[in-house]
Amino acid sequence: MRKDFLWGGATAANQCEGGWQEGGRGMAVVDVIPHGPDRMPVMKGILDYRKLPEESNYPGREAIDMYGHYKEDIALFAEMGFKCYRFSFSWSRIFPTGEEREPNQAGLQFYDDLVNELLKYGIEPVVTLCHFDAPLHLVEKYGSWKNRKMIEFFLKYCDVVFRHFKGRVRYWITFNEINMLMHLPFMGAGIRFEEGEDEQQVKYQAAHHELVASAMAVKLAHEISLDFQVGCMLAAGSVYPYSCNPMDVWESMKKDRENYFFIDVQSRGEYPAYAWKFFKGQGIELEMQNEDAKILKENTVDFISLSYYNSRCVRTDGQGEASGGNVFASAKNPYLECSQWGWPIDPMGFRITLNALYDRYQKPLFVVENGLGAVDEPKEDGTVCDDYRIDYLRSHIQAMKAATEEDGVDVIGYTPWGCVDLISATTGEMSKRYGFIYVDKNDDGEGTLKRRPKKSFGWYRQVIASNGKTL
Repeated sequence: MRKDFLWGGATAANQCEGGWQEGGRGMAVVDVIPHGPDRMPVMKGILDYRKLPEESNYPGREAIDMYGHYKEDIALFAEMGFKCYRFSFSWSRIFPTGEEREPNQAGLQFYDDLVNELLKYGIEPVVTLCHFDAPLHLVEKYGSWKNRKMIEFFLKYCDVVFRHFKGRVRYWITFNEINMLMHLPFMGAGIRFEEGEDEQQVKYQAAHHELVASAMAVKLAHEISLDFQVGCMLAAGSVYPYSCNPMDVWESMKKDRENYFFIDVQSRGEYPAYAWKFFKGQGIELEMQNEDAKILKENTVDFISLSYYNSRCVRTDGQGEASGGNVFASAKNPYLECSQWGWPIDPMGFRITLNALYDRYQKPLFVVENGLGAVDEPKEDGTVCDDYRIDYLRSHIQAMKAATEEDGVDVIGYTPWGCVDLISATTGEMSKRYGFIYVDKNDDGEGTLKRRPKKSFGWYRQVIASNGKTL
């Protein structure tokens, strides 16, 4: 691995921060996504959160209260030897409604304190600007990213944080897993569908607004500081054909394109030919302004960040069983074992994905999410022996090393997901744990929130200290 490789960990405000009514923070999308059977329909934008039962539980409101525990958490990250920490700013903590002329000073002060705490330990901040977390006011008044006015609100937010944290934050990511807009529109982009709306039209128009906003944020960042590095991010994972049947191969290619679509625009600066053909075939007509094409072309990203949890598999014969794996449908791959949540475990797929992305874009890659969600059972003395997590991460780090050292892929950093246990984005569970640090809280919201290292904590400390040599 390169000598300046950025080992660290990753979280997101909407899954760990809590403090939803502290310091003048406004309501955000995460605050109205419930735990339980209504969660997925709300995240998909097909169930109106305003019609949920009064007794609904919203786990993101408290999460693990990193708002009140950040110093303790960062001290533990430093003990592991983190070189960087990837996290997100809560937009509504800085602009509570999104429409304010001036930022909320208490919100900026919280992130001042958090960033300064990281820097005290020599940990590089890697900040995601929008991680499934738009201000709820903008959803209710403007329809969120359906409306082009969101670009204006987003850029005002970007301008404030870029200027405020200049000299302290170098790495920025515009939108977390931007392709998730197509699968979970409300969680991904605050999009709620009205009766009679053409969902495809709505999603791709919202996507266009986000892509223009991302490009304009890149432009703004580079104007403010030449030191800024701004990246995009996708939920990655190569799609395999189930067989060598050409129809399976063609279907896998189409599914890969669905994933690459956003990054093609953000990295290459224009809509690819296959996208225009798709729009025409689906009757999708994007509303664009004259300068949009120029903005996209001239303001491509500096690096490509990605999450990788698993590969996918497609078959066109309608046979066989389905496999789990986040929100992406997949045929079951007979060559792979699965996690407790049905996600295929595929370290070779990680190497394949890294190579595919680097071959396609020739820009540095930053792995900002990778990990294993599992039920951890503490022993009587409180210790957690999560050897299964160590095995998963070891095999994936080995695959990443092969991609860099044998294949020539340029990877600048690796931040496993949920370095401290947090709320699952897709299920809202605490029991689906990813962290090196155990947090005492259950799915019902009960617990002391006490933190304690797991076995993987000491293992990862050795990985970082040896720059990936000791696995």
